[in-house]
Amino acid sequence: MIQSMTGYGKATAELPDKKINVEIKSLNSKAMDLSTRIAPAYREKEIEIRNEISKVLERGKVDFSLWIEKKEGADAIPVNKAILENYYLQLDSICNELGIPRPEPGDWLQVLLRMPDVMSKTEIQELSEEEWNTVHATVFEAVGHLVDFRKQEGAALEKKFREKIENIHSLLEKITPYEKERVEKVKERITDALEKTLSVDYDKNRLEQELIYYIEKLDVNEEKQRLGNHLKYFISTMESGNGQGKKLGFIAQEMGREINTLGSKSNHAEMQKIVVQMKDELEQIKEQVLNVM
Repeated sequence: MIQSMTGYGKATAELPDKKINVEIKSLNSKAMDLSTRIAPAYREKEIEIRNEISKVLERGKVDFSLWIEKKEGADAIPVNKAILENYYLQLDSICNELGIPRPEPGDWLQVLLRMPDVMSKTEIQELSEEEWNTVHATVFEAVGHLVDFRKQEGAALEKKFREKIENIHSLLEKITPYEKERVEKVKERITDALEKTLSVDYDKNRLEQELIYYIEKLDVNEEKQRLGNHLKYFISTMESGNGQGKKLGFIAQEMGREINTLGSKSNHAEMQKIVVQMKDELEQIKEQVLNVM
């Protein structure tokens, strides 16, 4: 079953003091193009996260975000009481020594709270194995949701491809009745030109030989056979498993070559109309195959 490169996944996890949020989305790309935004607390695990995501998703332009939401009260910045007290004693001593009037009690607090290191964030704690296991599981829950999304999109693409391949196959069969008619028209047109327009005598046996040579150059049986084989190969490749996007693209290109040759050899208005219809169906396949992983 094929997968689309388009997908989206999100997951969250609750820890005692915070909420872990993971979001990942992907679009089509020729290779893996991964960009990450990871909360500083988990930055040490970035390489590990990148490697594991790349292994699972294989291809696509992928945006990954991991951020933290602090719970109420958990992000309050503590006051360093020891430093505050030390500043107070120093300032009080300076006021005594220099005879500087002391500020009002409320002003004291405003002065002290602006002193360096009085308001300081707690040091970043070492990431515990238990917390990392929770974060890791959340990351791959989000990746799993994205893969599920890709599979759903892939199923829709597969249905569309089967429909378009069947349409081209049906159009290919419609060409057959016009082939014999085309030969007769070519023969009739050349004979009329010789008899009516040029008014010359000609060797009918030689004319037959020349017609055979001319008609062989317009023969499309090989193109029809090759195109039929490409149609079957496209379906079998699609059914063979995931990661076939590039291969399907190459097959579509080969299909295009055969259809173009059919058009150049057709020399018949109805056949050319059928070729145009096949090109339209193939163009829709080529557009969508870019999204296949």
